[in-house]
Amino acid sequence: MHNKDLKILFEDENITVCIKPKGILSEDAQTGEKGIIGLLGDRAGKQMYLLHRLDRNVGGVMVFANNKKSAAVLSADIANGRFFKEYLAVTDGIPEEENGVYKDLLFKDSKKNRSYVVNRMRKGVKEASLEYKVLHKKDGKAVVRVLLHTGRTHQIRVQFASRKTPLTGDVKYGSRDRMGGDIALHSCCISFCHPVTKEKMCFESQPDFNDYPWNIFGGDFYA
Repeated sequence: MHNKDLKILFEDENITVCIKPKGILSEDAQTGEKGIIGLLGDRAGKQMYLLHRLDRNVGGVMVFANNKKSAAVLSADIANGRFFKEYLAVTDGIPEEENGVYKDLLFKDSKKNRSYVVNRMRKGVKEASLEYKVLHKKDGKAVVRVLLHTGRTHQIRVQFASRKTPLTGDVKYGSRDRMGGDIALHSCCISFCHPVTKEKMCFESQPDFNDYPWNIFGGDFYA
């Protein structure tokens, strides 16, 4: 991917908002592979600051800081729950409730790059919370809209998988529906206050409704 192909939703001297395509890393790899932040940095001719991550095979809206001051302000907003991230996902199986809150204790195994739901607090364990709403159900699958309360590694993936509704295509966490490496998860909305002007900002992105498994439902569920 060339930096000229990047889809920029908003840009000023403080922040850049763009769509990360599936298949691109969020940050540069030690192997030299450029992530979305490296591509943006090359395009702007300066260092960019990573505020949050999306897995390689997950696409959607991302926000980056263009300077240290903005990075510090937005990082504090994230830590204090003033930076809101919403996702669309397709699950194998239907959640028991039409909407609800999932609260778990998650342990991250860095060596395996995998997270687990555990029963007690100990070293390396963090609380994880999200809320969801089922938007549509068909053929034993559901489209859910998820609002994260915390931002743990693989949080949405492992919390739904632990309830026997893994995300479609997420073979790592139990899906038997292979999608060629993709996971049916999309960063659909990010809202926050601008780090300098304090203006309320909201940016949205839709998955490609022609792609499987989104095409099972059509685009009428998006809300």
